[in-house]
Amino acid sequence: MVFNITSIKTSSDGVWQGDNPLHYAFPLLIVQTTLVIFISRLLSFFLKPLRQPKVIAEILGGILLGPSALGQYKEFTQWVFPSWSTPILESVASVGLLFFLFLVGLELDLTSIRRSGRRALWIASSGILLPFLFGIGITFLLRKTVVGADKVGFAQCFLFMGVSLSITAFPVLARILAELKLLTTQVGETAMAAAAFNDIAAWVLLALAVALAGGSHKSPLVSLWVLMSGAGFVIFMVVAVRPAMEWVASRCSKPGHHDHVEEGFICLTLAGVMISGFMTDLIGIHSIFGAFVFGLMIPKHGEFAGRLIRRIEDFVCGLLLPLYFASSGLKTNVNKIKGAEAWGLLAVVISTACTGKILGTFLMGMLCMIPARESLALGLLMNTKGLVELIVLNIGKEKKVLNDEMFAILVMMALVTTFMTTPMVMAVYKPARKITSTIHHRSLRESSSHYLRTLQAELRVLACVHGSKNSSSMINLIDSIQSPNTYSNMKLYILHLLELTERSSSIMMVHKVRKNGVPRINNFREGKSAYKLESAALKESKVKVRSLTTISALPTMHDDICHVADKKRAAIVILPFHRQPQRGYNDEEPAHIGHGWEVVNQRVLSHAPCTVALLVDRGLSRSNPKRVCVVFIGGPDNREALELGGRMAAQPDTKLTIIRFLMKSGENENHTPTKPEDADIDKELDEISIEDFKKRWEGEAEYVEKSTLSIKNELLEIGQSKGFELVIVGRGRFPEALVAGIHEREGQYSTELGLIGGLLASHDHGITSSILVVQKHNLPKEDKDKPCPTSSLSNNTMA
Repeated sequence: MVFNITSIKTSSDGVWQGDNPLHYAFPLLIVQTTLVIFISRLLSFFLKPLRQPKVIAEILGGILLGPSALGQYKEFTQWVFPSWSTPILESVASVGLLFFLFLVGLELDLTSIRRSGRRALWIASSGILLPFLFGIGITFLLRKTVVGADKVGFAQCFLFMGVSLSITAFPVLARILAELKLLTTQVGETAMAAAAFNDIAAWVLLALAVALAGGSHKSPLVSLWVLMSGAGFVIFMVVAVRPAMEWVASRCSKPGHHDHVEEGFICLTLAGVMISGFMTDLIGIHSIFGAFVFGLMIPKHGEFAGRLIRRIEDFVCGLLLPLYFASSGLKTNVNKIKGAEAWGLLAVVISTACTGKILGTFLMGMLCMIPARESLALGLLMNTKGLVELIVLNIGKEKKVLNDEMFAILVMMALVTTFMTTPMVMAVYKPARKITSTIHHRSLRESSSHYLRTLQAELRVLACVHGSKNSSSMINLIDSIQSPNTYSNMKLYILHLLELTERSSSIMMVHKVRKNGVPRINNFREGKSAYKLESAALKESKVKVRSLTTISALPTMHDDICHVADKKRAAIVILPFHRQPQRGYNDEEPAHIGHGWEVVNQRVLSHAPCTVALLVDRGLSRSNPKRVCVVFIGGPDNREALELGGRMAAQPDTKLTIIRFLMKSGENENHTPTKPEDADIDKELDEISIEDFKKRWEGEAEYVEKSTLSIKNELLEIGQSKGFELVIVGRGRFPEALVAGIHEREGQYSTELGLIGGLLASHDHGITSSILVVQKHNLPKEDKDKPCPTSSLSNNTMA
């Protein structure tokens, strides 16, 4: 170094005392961090339409800040990235890298990998072996072409080159699979398992390469001692540390443990990451190897791993890790690739890397009897490089194995191979997710035996839940729909919705819930389920229960829900309403779960191939509803609500009340949301439904008619009376005049629930009843995207 590091001060005295903050370590680090995050996020925004993983933007951002672009301006380098700040920046970035590799180890569930069988192992082995063999030829070529490349021993150079060509970036691959909605498919499952095998093998080979590189100028016995010490470290971690972490995880997963106990164990674990990194650095292997192995030792079952990830991943991946890309970019000078010969060499390296990885995986996939398109997609997916590749290259440059030109060529190779993965996989393999089999929309009435005039009718229900908190209310609601006295069998599908984000904890969910395509169905065993279905009614022989899981990003989750509903021929989809009032029935529930789930519900309402019901839970989690009210105003949604109420009337201990609202003075004829002929048909269908209901449930349900000019006060009276535990309403398509007194601000959730449902769900009126809002889809498929004939006041269009 050309400067005295002891002269560097941490903080300045401020500009008023004549100090320039950029001449001091900490203020300069703040500026560097802010600039790196801004550049990477900006690039990520522009690359998002191309469906590229965030790591591409971060690597490009680092290169732009380096000598390839902005670093060419001496003033920029002297002010923002002076040479004296490099050790400080790299030290902070290394801390982020250390904890990131710990998170990668946490993501890899060894038991899940073991369950994937030999096929994934063979695919991973072939995806490593062939690129390694190709790496021999590339090493010879680089040593003859690149100036100074032959100054390093062939074994060290070959090992680094082989690892660079054969590695698969497991974290990046997981995000690409999620983006392409392949994470829960057979291809995604195989790719994840093979990438995990590949990752572990790559780190072992990298440790070998580092050991050899460190001992290049010493006795060969030194490298042997390093390898033996590394093996001893791994054995110690498996024998001593893993059981200790099992004990820690079991203590933190106990229901009655104290927060300060968990806090102490988490701090101890974070210290263990640092100590593990120090130990491998002391041995002579890079410190990230120790952090990675320590992450593997953390048990994946229970809640401890998830809590640990939630504590550190945002800070590490959002703030510290981009600094590592910036420090890497400062070392990458694309301008070193000069002339046709150098660019030709880059093309050869890229084509060789792609050929070795894709061809090796494809051939082994075919031998394992995987179809050709899926085998090719696996090869393209396994060719993902990105972050892990960059780590390997940085270590190679740090160990003087790779010079500037070789480093730049291999960084460009990593960028190109990762960038091409998403578009090529989309071109080669993309399972159809569109609903193509629906000719008409199914409804509850079509699933009833009295309607089909057959005793073989079967009601198929798809209930969506997010966990145990809203699963109990769903089960109690379904209990009230089906009983031994009901007139048709029931098949219940419980779809557990898991949000997939870029967080490491999202990838851990994949190991816990491995399903296929439209999620695989597990056979229901009486008395056992993911949600502890202990209801007596659901144990009856007429109810068949299947548990499914979908893992998807919120913007596309409605596709999965609608796809499952169509695949399983569901007559109704029941969704939980998420924006519960802060002064609600259950203070333990969050007041607002988030706008993303609201959008999911709206899109399901627009695209579902069957009836949709939204449940606003205000106490159904405690018991089945015994007093139920159906508000009937008219229209297809209300007729479907009436059909649902009829199924509840079959319960011997349920008291059902039908309250029908009619307009006074013939107003109903003059204020309808549909054409006159449609209004006449709707009225006729309403009368038929009411008469049919009276005949079937005479003596078991109470029927009341009310004439009114506006139903707002009557609705509020029903909700505030505490006379009903559940109120069922139609979502829309009712006469305008009846709802003229209800304003949008009063029905504050009308976008999802419709104007009447939004009014009853509002927490401004003291309503205590749970609300079930029903929407029937009765549009032909070709008219699905056209506006529904609804009132402008109801805010209930299908779009």
